[in-house]
Amino acid sequence: MVIILNHQPDKRYLMRSIVLFLLLILLSNTATLAQQKRQLVWSDEFNYTGAPDSKKWIYEQGFIRNQEKQYYTSSQKNAYVHNGVLEIKAKKENCVNESYKAGTQEWRTKDSIANYTSASINTLGKASWQYGRIEVRAKLSKGLGVWPAIWMMGINRQEVHWPTCGEIDIMEFVGHDSASIFGSIHFATDKNAEKHGSSHSKIEVIKPYNDFHIYAMEWDSSEIRIFFDDKLYHSFRTENADTGKENPFRKPFYLLINLALGGSWGGPIEDSNLPQSYLIDYVRVYQ
Repeated sequence: MVIILNHQPDKRYLMRSIVLFLLLILLSNTATLAQQKRQLVWSDEFNYTGAPDSKKWIYEQGFIRNQEKQYYTSSQKNAYVHNGVLEIKAKKENCVNESYKAGTQEWRTKDSIANYTSASINTLGKASWQYGRIEVRAKLSKGLGVWPAIWMMGINRQEVHWPTCGEIDIMEFVGHDSASIFGSIHFATDKNAEKHGSSHSKIEVIKPYNDFHIYAMEWDSSEIRIFFDDKLYHSFRTENADTGKENPFRKPFYLLINLALGGSWGGPIEDSNLPQSYLIDYVRVYQ
């Protein structure tokens, strides 16, 4: 005997399914429209030869931060545009420390000669942005001691100092952790900048230095999102950096690209690994 059941679908279930389906379509269309409305507002495609475009970039020079071992120069030996890319090269070579002061023990000034050189360029005074998408296609350097980065700081850094100015690390890579790409946010947690807060994540990537990848950050008044090849791996609610009425992530930031050696996180340097090159295919800013 065969029993046939006359089953009628639950109307409430059916209605919920239809509403969910329509909502997914709406969200997809909203994201597509947002991408279509996004405009390219600044870029460097590095389709020229010579020094980085002085209308867009300035150099840091000397020993700058984190007790790193490289001396940043403005020489084309360390930053040169050719064949459609910016090449930042870290080298083992002696360089005169122009900030040397005899008798001092301060790490930036105590040595008359630096043993390594590299380059760090940024857009301070040339271009800054409040919100948008920063996208950089780059091929990393490799080996013990290298520390390439793509990052941003508030344009008021010189007035309020770090960490009050805020910092967004779109990409950091250190040679001693060669299967990880890091994205981080740094900020002050009190008005006197006596306490430092941070939020960070990493994504595991097999030999990220073997090819070009896209490193990107999307930023609005409520959230910062960090991507590797369009895969979201870190997000941060900007309200978490509130200190009274002040929040660094609701103010303009400038962009930095550099290749450091050693220092507080870079670790020991393998001299036989040098020179190392960090290649930047393009930098694009959308709003």
